[in-house]
Amino acid sequence: MRVLIATDAWHPQINGVVRTLTSLARAAKGLGVSIEFLTPEGFPTVPLPTYANLRLAIPNSSKIARRIETVNPDAIHIATEGPIGFAARAICRRRGRPFTTSYTTCFPEYIAARAPLPESLTYAVLRRFHAAATVTMVSTTSLMNQLRGRGFQNLSMWTRGVDADLFAPHRAIPLDLPRPIFLTTGRIAVEKNLEAFLSLDLPGSKVVIGEGPQEAELRQRFRDVTFLGLREGPELAGLMAAADGVVQLEALACGIPVAAFPVMGPRDVIGGSAVGVLDEDLRAACLGALTLSREACRKFALTRSWATSARQFIANVSRAALHQPQEIRAAAPIPASARG
Repeated sequence: MRVLIATDAWHPQINGVVRTLTSLARAAKGLGVSIEFLTPEGFPTVPLPTYANLRLAIPNSSKIARRIETVNPDAIHIATEGPIGFAARAICRRRGRPFTTSYTTCFPEYIAARAPLPESLTYAVLRRFHAAATVTMVSTTSLMNQLRGRGFQNLSMWTRGVDADLFAPHRAIPLDLPRPIFLTTGRIAVEKNLEAFLSLDLPGSKVVIGEGPQEAELRQRFRDVTFLGLREGPELAGLMAAADGVVQLEALACGIPVAAFPVMGPRDVIGGSAVGVLDEDLRAACLGALTLSREACRKFALTRSWATSARQFIANVSRAALHQPQEIRAAAPIPASARG
């Protein structure tokens, strides 16, 4: 089975979508599924307003169509609601090709934090975008319930995985900082509400890994915080393993407990498991996380593999593949890993 994923987020960007798609392709290959990508490569780009480090492609419709024809996929998945995603969607609709989508970024909240646009308007645009899909994949039950409440349909789960070989306790890099070390990773932007963490009165040290449009401002305001910039691969894994409390599934694989607000995301990952503390009082959550078992965190993360995530994705795109013309379905039967 051959799947083409259209995405506006791609290398050299470093974010959750790019990491997810890269990990998915690697895991799917082991399940007999080939994934290729339709990305901004080869198209002119412009900087995203309020976020100059991110660039949006200006796609050429005919080139998009030729790329799809060249790959001749058995299934098409549209991962982002940007220019590439909209162009691929238009071509699929015009040619009667079924496709799947995924809802990964809370764009309405992201846009509302930067511009005077009501969330209801953005949700209406996204609802129309995803309504044409055979399946729209979401990563958590909370997000699924939220989208259903806003009129989204044909939703299905696609949970994320963790590379437990890369993110592991033995990779810890010694940090010459006062203990305990509380660490957060991700995009440094206003919608992430990093101020809630950085302003806490906590013992030890606070560490931030990542970059983003709010980085300079927060560095200036919180001079007692250690900002390490963008880190990747084994170095990122080592820094996370060296911490005492983090908000990440990768952190759990490193044996590090979670401290977070009881909101969508952390609540879905942690639930009632004793691998993190979710509390409206973030300081209490951070201090409570220090008492939890690191071994329990590691065991919890080992049940969240990328192979499991890939099987969910394959099952979802297979539903769209079954709607393809008969000659395409006969050429590439649904892999056994997606059945049942």
